[in-house]
Amino acid sequence: HNDLVDKVQPGDRVNVTGIYRAVPIRVNPRVSNVKSVYKTHIDVIHYRKTDAKRLHGLDEEAEQKLFSEKRVELLKELSKKPDIYERLASALAPSIYEHEDIKKGILLQLFGGTRKDFSHTGRGKFRAEINILLCGDPGTSKSQLLQYVYNLVPRGQYTSGKGSSAVGLTAYVMKDPETRQLVLQTGALVLSDNGICCIDEFDKMNESTRSVLHEVMEQQTLSIAKAGIICQLNARTSILAAANPIESQWNPKKTTIENIQLPHTLLSRFDLIFLMLDPQDEAYDRRLAHHLVALYYQSQEQVEEVFMDMAVLKDYIAYAHSTVMPRLSQEASQALIEAYVDMRKIGSSRGMVSAYPRQLESLIRLAEAHAKVRFSNKVEAIDVEEAKRLHREALKQSATDPRTGIVDISILTTGMSATTRKRKEELAEALKKLILSKGKIPALKYQQLFEDIRGQSDIAITKDMFEEALRALADDDFLTVTGKTVRLL
Repeated sequence: HNDLVDKVQPGDRVNVTGIYRAVPIRVNPRVSNVKSVYKTHIDVIHYRKTDAKRLHGLDEEAEQKLFSEKRVELLKELSKKPDIYERLASALAPSIYEHEDIKKGILLQLFGGTRKDFSHTGRGKFRAEINILLCGDPGTSKSQLLQYVYNLVPRGQYTSGKGSSAVGLTAYVMKDPETRQLVLQTGALVLSDNGICCIDEFDKMNESTRSVLHEVMEQQTLSIAKAGIICQLNARTSILAAANPIESQWNPKKTTIENIQLPHTLLSRFDLIFLMLDPQDEAYDRRLAHHLVALYYQSQEQVEEVFMDMAVLKDYIAYAHSTVMPRLSQEASQALIEAYVDMRKIGSSRGMVSAYPRQLESLIRLAEAHAKVRFSNKVEAIDVEEAKRLHREALKQSATDPRTGIVDISILTTGMSATTRKRKEELAEALKKLILSKGKIPALKYQQLFEDIRGQSDIAITKDMFEEALRALADDDFLTVTGKTVRLL
């Protein structure tokens, strides 16, 4: 009795046992005339969560019934294999060629970190979900990876950036046609609570839709205040997004932010940002073509090549989710501190920032997820090593300054590399010197000034760079620009 109260949330798929009833509706509450169409409802006696295509519901009691002792034995046997991490990664989207590190990153996202709640001590909650962004050339199977993950996870939602609105992702208020009361309908992010929300065409989202993600990706909640309904919904969802470059082809001379035109405040919330580029190399093309042809025509040897069964992979992830809760060991804690300090040290020697506290939190989550892959309740040094390697590989691709070839995390966190910022300051300083060298002239011609600074500079100066330098000097109350005239203050 009362066992099933509040056990189903929006987004659950259920089998219902009950009595189907039809009730007459009065035309007017004060008149006994009834409408010709009856209102139907089900008196629920029992319900059960269901969806064979996806992972089973990840709740502790269900887990006991889901896995027979024989199945648990098989999963534990698998977890003891030394190459289990590589096996699981290769079982993930086997039709997609190479991209091993990306598959490993997505695998760790499926396992997730350990959820920590220190609200009672005033330290708040810590996010356990890992967010991943895939960006790169069209036709590099980004959408295929997203579709694969969507079909694998429980409570997964798949949405496209162009076809999503802010309310479609969060929640919207509508009037119930029968009772005329306002009710809250939840969107994709809330429905994928405890799952993964796959967002394709991430770069084509409009600004208002994208701004919704800031709170979800860091605080894991969604605050709503609409039409008298004020509430905070859980959105403990991992986000797997795919974005294409603005110019259709990835431009190696530009930074990640310039290529995909996404705000740096959003990019810094992703734990891993991977580039999926077309290498344009003949040997690679030949191997890829061989792999694609083999998918259509497989010889007997290739058929016998052992990939992990999809059902085993689903059960493995579901079992790890429900039973394994890794905690940091002393050794792992020390390794994480060392890794973070080393990352900071690399940047500080060149006047760059190569790590922020967010990067340390990402490392912790990745290390916990790697421990879950091994069914270990303790995070050890090997987990930290793999987390460090994967994080470094992702940073090498996404946070490298194209001008210097050095990793500069401030590209993702502030939208500008340290060298670009330094260059802007130097240009503003040079412009100031040039103006002062002309003596006490109250006004200067814009075009003449632009040509003078270009003539004496070693580097090519664009109009945008020149305008930014003028803006910087205007902010310092050194000059004002009116039309095509520059006036000194």
